[in-house]
Amino acid sequence: MNIDFYSLALVSVMALSLLFLRAFPFLALRGKETPVLIEYLGKYLPYAIMGMMVVYCLKETRIMGSFHGIPELIAILVTVAVQLWKKNSLMAIVLGTATYVILVNYIFIG
Repeated sequence: MNIDFYSLALVSVMALSLLFLRAFPFLALRGKETPVLIEYLGKYLPYAIMGMMVVYCLKETRIMGSFHGIPELIAILVTVAVQLWKKNSLMAIVLGTATYVILVNYIFIG
C-alpha cells in the first residue's frame, strides 16, 4: 500500500470517527430533554478535570529541591491572576505556561 494513500486513509478514518463521536450525543438526544446525569456532569466535571490537571502538573515538583517549587508557584500565581483579571482561560493557561517555561529556562537554571 502506498504510504500517502495509507496516511490519507488513516487521517480520514480518524476525522470521521471524531465527527461521529461529536455529533452522536446531539443526534441521540434530538427533541428530548437533557438527562439529569448529563446536566450534573456538565456542571461539575470541568472543575474536576481542572483539579486533576493541576495535580498532574505539580506531581513532580520537588519542594526540597534547589528552587523549592518557586517557578511552579509563580506560574500558578500568574495563571490565577490572569484568570481573575481577564476571565479568559486560554489566555491564563498560555501566559502561565509561558511564565513557567521562561522561569525554568532563563531564570531558575539548575
